[in-house]
Amino acid sequence: MQTETKIDWAGATAPTLEDFEAMADAAYARLPSEFRAVCEGLIIRVEDFPDDDVLDEMKCESEFDLLGLFQGRGLAQRGAAAETGEFPNMVWLYRRPILDYWASHEETLGAIVTHVLVHEIGHHFGFSDDDMEEIEGRAE
Repeated sequence: MQTETKIDWAGATAPTLEDFEAMADAAYARLPSEFRAVCEGLIIRVEDFPDDDVLDEMKCESEFDLLGLFQGRGLAQRGAAAETGEFPNMVWLYRRPILDYWASHEETLGAIVTHVLVHEIGHHFGFSDDDMEEIEGRAE
């Protein structure tokens, strides 16, 4: 018989930006190697919220509307050589919107972080939703 682990919610605190970075790094490390290969040089950043310019550009009604964002060039936009001064590909994960989403769904926080990470990368590298679902499954 399996025993249930109880969490002391009364003493629990929200994961910090550093906790989220550790979750994102762990999630990325669990992704299949062929998926990570297309992400060479990818930088993962965690912030509480997207900045106002991003919210305006994405036409968000609230700072809670965006869980993550890929900034850079996907495979379709990449040429033979990078442009001078070009920034590396980056994925931004937004802690507060992710926590808000987590609070109203039955998924684990780690699963949500993995999902956002895979989807932000995958859409810009031409992966289908089915491909990304399979990649997430292999990361678990």
